[in-house]
Amino acid sequence: METKRSYNGPKRPSEKTFVFGIHPVTEALESGKNLDSIVVQRSSPNERISKVLGLARSMGVPIKMVPRVKLDAITLKNHQGIVAFLSPITYQPLEEIVMGAYERGETPALIAADGITDVRNLGAIARSAECFGVHGLIIPERGTASINEGAIKSSSGALLRLPVCRVSKISDALNFLKSSGVNCIALSEKAKTSINDYESDGPFCLVMGDEGSGVSPEVMSLCDTELSIPMRGKTSSLNVSVSAGIAIYKLNS
Repeated sequence: METKRSYNGPKRPSEKTFVFGIHPVTEALESGKNLDSIVVQRSSPNERISKVLGLARSMGVPIKMVPRVKLDAITLKNHQGIVAFLSPITYQPLEEIVMGAYERGETPALIAADGITDVRNLGAIARSAECFGVHGLIIPERGTASINEGAIKSSSGALLRLPVCRVSKISDALNFLKSSGVNCIALSEKAKTSINDYESDGPFCLVMGDEGSGVSPEVMSLCDTELSIPMRGKTSSLNVSVSAGIAIYKLNS
């Protein structure tokens, strides 16, 4: 008698949130479905999977190489070593967001998340950004939290309304923004200039880094301005999502 494999780990994701198998993942890519990421078994790359991954890379879909146990934790059906997670949002081209704001006579206001890996922080940042009239959130393909059901919940649904741009690298996005007349502002507790002393009503992109390491050196080197939030208490720093909310309000009010 056949023995079914048991699974005692975390609750599996809903099958509505992913597709699996080489052909279904290929179809999802070719039909233009918005994908959050593709998860591939580390030991299984072959010619067919390599073609799928090449297509995914050309479309800017993040790829994660994992052991088989990770895929089995998603589904015990015949996944063929590959699973694609569907994105709950449609990503928008950065150029369209910026140019669209200019065409409407508005001053572009954006926020870039550089290496923010906590899904709750990313959701909270999006919530503040949408509340204070930011035109778009910029995230990189790799090294950031996924925009999934948890992020949407943390954003109180703001991620369903706020345009999100997924770019290959934050540095590439900043280079485009600078060429488009947008001032790139890094928020850092080490900055000597207080946000209270900054005066500008021009286009801006606020750059937020990870709580532990802050804005990466490469991205920081591209920023036009570095600002800090003055604090009076003894606590040395603020949560990154709280800092983002304060800065967005100050810059866009």
